[in-house]
Amino acid sequence: MWKTVDKDVLDKRKVPAARLRAWIDPAVFPFETTAEAEPLHDGIIGQDRAVRAMEFGLQVRQAGYNLFVMGPPGTGKTTYARTKVAQLAQSKPTPADWCYVYNFTRPDYPLALSFPAGEGRVFKAYIDELFRGIERAIRTTFSGEEYEKQRQYTVQNFNNRAQEFWDKLEDKAEQLNFVLERTPEGIATIPLVSGEPMSNEAFSQLSKEEQEAWEKKSKQIEQEAAETLRQVHLVEKEMAQAVSSMNKDSARHAIYHLFQPLYNLYRDEQVQTYIKAYEENVIENHQLFREQEKEEDPMESLLETDRKSMYHRYRVNVVVDNSEVDGAPVVFETNPSYYNLFGRMEYRSTLGTMTTDFTMIKSGALHLANGGYLIMQAGELLRNPYAWHVLKRTLKAASIQIENAAEEQGLIAASGLKPEPIPLQVKVVLIGDPDVYRALAEWDDDFYELFQVNVEFDTEMKNEQANHLAFASFVRSYGEQEGLRPFHRSALAELIEHSVRLAEDQRKLTTGFQAVTRLLVEAEFWAEREGSDIVYAQHVRRALAEQEYRSNGMDERMREMIEDGTIMVDVDGERVGQINGLAVLQIGEYAFGQPHRITAQTFIGRSGIINIERETSLSGQIHHKGLLILSGYLAGKFAQDKPLPLSASITFEQTYSMIDGDSASSTELYALLSSLSGIPIRQGIAVTGSVNQWGEIQPIGGVNEKIEGFFAVCRALGLTGGQGVIIPHQNVKNLMLRREVIEAVENGMFHIWQVRTIEEGIEILTGIEAGVHGEKDGYLDDTLFAAVNKRLERMAAAGSDPADLVIDVDSDVVKQIMDQETGK
Repeated sequence: MWKTVDKDVLDKRKVPAARLRAWIDPAVFPFETTAEAEPLHDGIIGQDRAVRAMEFGLQVRQAGYNLFVMGPPGTGKTTYARTKVAQLAQSKPTPADWCYVYNFTRPDYPLALSFPAGEGRVFKAYIDELFRGIERAIRTTFSGEEYEKQRQYTVQNFNNRAQEFWDKLEDKAEQLNFVLERTPEGIATIPLVSGEPMSNEAFSQLSKEEQEAWEKKSKQIEQEAAETLRQVHLVEKEMAQAVSSMNKDSARHAIYHLFQPLYNLYRDEQVQTYIKAYEENVIENHQLFREQEKEEDPMESLLETDRKSMYHRYRVNVVVDNSEVDGAPVVFETNPSYYNLFGRMEYRSTLGTMTTDFTMIKSGALHLANGGYLIMQAGELLRNPYAWHVLKRTLKAASIQIENAAEEQGLIAASGLKPEPIPLQVKVVLIGDPDVYRALAEWDDDFYELFQVNVEFDTEMKNEQANHLAFASFVRSYGEQEGLRPFHRSALAELIEHSVRLAEDQRKLTTGFQAVTRLLVEAEFWAEREGSDIVYAQHVRRALAEQEYRSNGMDERMREMIEDGTIMVDVDGERVGQINGLAVLQIGEYAFGQPHRITAQTFIGRSGIINIERETSLSGQIHHKGLLILSGYLAGKFAQDKPLPLSASITFEQTYSMIDGDSASSTELYALLSSLSGIPIRQGIAVTGSVNQWGEIQPIGGVNEKIEGFFAVCRALGLTGGQGVIIPHQNVKNLMLRREVIEAVENGMFHIWQVRTIEEGIEILTGIEAGVHGEKDGYLDDTLFAAVNKRLERMAAAGSDPADLVIDVDSDVVKQIMDQETGK
């Protein structure tokens, strides 16, 4: 006769209904609706550690103290980071503007000039107006009568000097009876006879002596002509230099008054150096400004493109304009690619080729955030590994260098420009999840050097009065921001209870406000549909029900399959070696519990416990570990004085996908003990919980979904009053069950037990005492462990029978082995 467990003992292991859910009394709120609550001042609640780290990281000025804001999605870390940075930035000074200008000394190296905030565009306007003034002044000067008179006078003087040389040459030729004739090929000498030019025919009739005499005089004149030409060329060169000098003096005089205000206005040495170089280049290239606009045909305009592009050198490219920035700049870069971060050089097509200049330099996010804060998502940044590499280099160098990425990567560069680097002082805030942080910390040696402040957002906060009021402040602030109706105190209580469920701990509230804000919006929607000016608790419950209904299609279909017997699950009666385990399935954000039949078969052998899922490659490593622990428990419990000749097979029936986790390890052990003892298990009780080698029950996750999933199946198949779930005692604090489950528990139609050991659990499942060691180190008679021990003793005895060990071996093989043993 079996020793049964007293009902009072089993009842003490039941979890009281009052502990199945954390209840929030609406009376804790000293107001009727959130319209009367205090607004949220800091923008976030329940993140004291993150707030302190953020304040420290944003305030410290030394290099390397950039921030990595870490936390799961939905904790509000991005919103808080942007809000906090924006608040702090308003108290900081506005940084300088930056402009790129032409380098008149080294054209391939554009210069970077800085100006006080808002002065960059003013400088550009001055330079643009200066350019227009230069055009007007030079054109006016060089088209004026005074300039023309001076030029003609200068040219005439030099022409007169040149004419003197020509007159002397002609006089010399006349003395020798020659006349000179200037031709495109040079100077021709023609003999004169009686004052008339000698013809070639007449020259040919002269005697040889006369011809030689004339040729001698001709050569003498040619030598004189060559010297004259040299003298004339020198005069022409002097004239060109004089005209050029006169032109430069005229240009300098014309534009002098235009540059003086700039010299007086800008005292910065670099700016003054640029203005001086600008002035000298204009004087040197004054002819560019003397060209009058005229109608040109398309071909001529193409040929003039290069000349017109030279005007670009006299422009200013404002790459950073902080004229409209209040305080320090805050840039949130959503696509942190290389060019978006570090800027780029754009190109234009000119006569079939790609050209660029300093006016086509475009700023990146680092330029715009210089002197302030740059916020990025770490995951997005790491999708551009080259950008991450250059960002580290830029932060180390504390300067922004605009480069051609193709050139950096060894490809053909389309530009030879090397803009001057701009000094960088920026606080970078990266936002990411813990996996990204751990990966960078482990694999990137520069990460800790550059991001020394870790701002960690927690997933939960204490379930206490102060946070309840802070939660109400959050609801008010968010509602005002989104134009929502006020929430009644009863709705706040319902929201906080849902927050406890999301935290999966009665002592905690979730900080995953993404799910909370979604519930706020949907509850307000149902209040609007009902024509209520205030959101009440029933609207929150309606929103939760609608959320579940939109997502629980798979849950209902699987439950229907259990109801019609397609999936075989018993919720009544008793079976040996069979038990209901509980699993949690996740589809998107919706999780639901599902019972699974677990069966165990035990038999004589030495193969140990066979995990059928592992043999079929449907078991994960953690699940396999859980089964190995079962072998340790059985060996420690029953194999101290005998071998354990046990073979067993365990499986999740009707599962065809991967199984992992150890939350069913205690369930599997119960099935093994039932199979070994021959004592049946009550099928109306489902089990969850892992176990260690000492038989101690360990906590698991998803306890609410597991209980509710089994309750739903029992309710669909018919509640008997004897059904329930066994959970680890550590998971009682995680209970946040739905009202219908609690009502069934209160009515005695459903039960939840908490256990600490396998012994407590097996007694609930079978109603039989587990049994302890007696006086002779055996198990008490008529207990479950005694039955298991006797079964194992019989199996050990059967396994040691020589008849069981007879093996049919080929005699030739035996002879070969014996020959090897005797050395033959």
